Amino acid sequence: MYKLGAYNQDNRMSDLVCDNYPVLLVMSRFGIALGFGDKTIGQVCEECEVHIGTFLAVVNLLLDEGDAEDYKGDISVEALLGYLHNSHDYFLNFRLPTIRRNLLGAIDCGQKDIAIAILRFFDEYVAEVQKHMRYEETTVFPYVTSLLRGVRGGEYSIAVFRKRHDQVEAKLTELKNILIKYYPASSTNELNGVLFDIFTCEQDLASHNYIEDYLFVPAIQELERKIEQAK
Repeated sequence: MYKLGAYNQDNRMSDLVCDNYPVLLVMSRFGIALGFGDKTIGQVCEECEVHIGTFLAVVNLLLDEGDAEDYKGDISVEALLGYLHNSHDYFLNFRLPTIRRNLLGAIDCGQKDIAIAILRFFDEYVAEVQKHMRYEETTVFPYVTSLLRGVRGGEYSIAVFRKRHDQVEAKLTELKNILIKYYPASSTNELNGVLFDIFTCEQDLASHNYIEDYLFVPAIQELERKIEQAK
């Protein structure tokens, strides 16, 4: 039976997962493994040394329960930073390479010219995602780490990131449409499987960007404000 309303630390973790299976991705990015029995969300987070408020904020926002203003008072920037870093690792080193392998298998026996164009399109998209996430890893995250130490140097601010934060899932939508409308696959099951993966990855990337825009950026802005006030 599906729960109505936001989840809290007293709800069972198993109920959260069974009612909302995409939460499995959130758990793994926080370093929470399966095998927690009937323990509550709060108990599981404490045992895994995961900040409860941050975990609940991400989960409830992705389940469309409330908005970021409802959760910003109990956010750990360190926990959120770790979550976003693990998300990048998931997309770049697991999800996108897996989709590419499956895509190659699905189109390999089809029309060669179209297959080459589709694979090139996907590789160009992955390059865009890599560039997007590399910027966050090499510029944004080190900047935030300095803020957590109470140091803010140079002219950079999270506002710079917010202005240039593009939606990297958009090109996946184009690839999805190309496959649906123009590629006559010889193996329907294989291609449909890849399309399903692309749909879910597209949604996952959109959720990732949502957390960055509405939870991460406001939290860093507040951190910047506190450092400026302390000067």
